[in-house]
Amino acid sequence: MTDTKSRISGIVGDHDVVLFMKGTPLFPQCGFSSRAVAILDHCGVAYESVDVLQDQEIRSGIKEFSEWPTIPQLYVKGEFLGGSDIMMEMFEAGELQQTMDEKAVKKAT
Repeated sequence: MTDTKSRISGIVGDHDVVLFMKGTPLFPQCGFSSRAVAILDHCGVAYESVDVLQDQEIRSGIKEFSEWPTIPQLYVKGEFLGGSDIMMEMFEAGELQQTMDEKAVKKAT
């Protein structure tokens, strides 16, 4: 598990915004992942996605890494923000965009 934790830590550390999800942004494989992608796209930020369905070690390891039981999971500048429900609450309150702006997250091109 240490190797998986190191891999996850590297992914989170290498990108401003990382979404661990089921599927890809073009083909989300669950409604929650689809909603998370839509929120990030609406925020207009560049993000990396990791398809947990393609790697069982990442799929189980990310839950332990964050101590959060569900996927998708969003990380911004190394900080775990939450899953799609928390993303939606933050987005509706304007907090997600504010967080992205405060952390100077790169805009999508």
